Amino acid sequence: MSRKNLFIAFEGIDGSGKSTQVRLLSDRLMQEGQKVYTTFEPTNSRIGTMIRDIFSHRMAADHRTIAGLFVADRLDHLLDADTGMLKMLEDGFNVISDRYYFSSYAYHGTHMSMDWVIDANAMSADLLRPDMNIYIDVAPEVSMERIRQARESVEMYETLENLKAVRNKYMEAFEKLSGVEKVCMIDGNRDQQAIAEDVWKCVENIRS
Repeated sequence: MSRKNLFIAFEGIDGSGKSTQVRLLSDRLMQEGQKVYTTFEPTNSRIGTMIRDIFSHRMAADHRTIAGLFVADRLDHLLDADTGMLKMLEDGFNVISDRYYFSSYAYHGTHMSMDWVIDANAMSADLLRPDMNIYIDVAPEVSMERIRQARESVEMYETLENLKAVRNKYMEAFEKLSGVEKVCMIDGNRDQQAIAEDVWKCVENIRS
């Protein structure tokens, strides 16, 4: 896709501060007068809502089913005729997503073959690869403390043991795909503004 506007995906374990950094980056780009569309996965579509119901224990599903639902939700996220990410990029927006396929590789790769998860998401990767994957790296112990302070209830994947495994899988996925994916890794164990400055440096690198 030949375009000047960017697609940036933020990644990290739960409690890493991604959502805050999505907002700060979006604000900074808009202050420059740029059009920005922020989004997230799982989406608010019917498929995404089903995933959220599973995460919050309102529905039961096998890990393989969840991985499949994410594949479908992600394709819908890309291809929706009105608000799909491809449409928004076509309309001249910079698109910033809180999670994309690396989340699937890491979270589902802890429960099944990561190669299967990568293959299952191959169509999404072919349709749209991020100009930059920005990974906010925090210690799982810090992440769990943030989650406990911010939430009344803990979701399906939010245990210390699982977050440690997911962080390891993120590293494995970045290594495995280092030849085809651009990843900018940022120390998330600092204050929001220091992190935001490093995020901006990552973005400036791909704009220059």
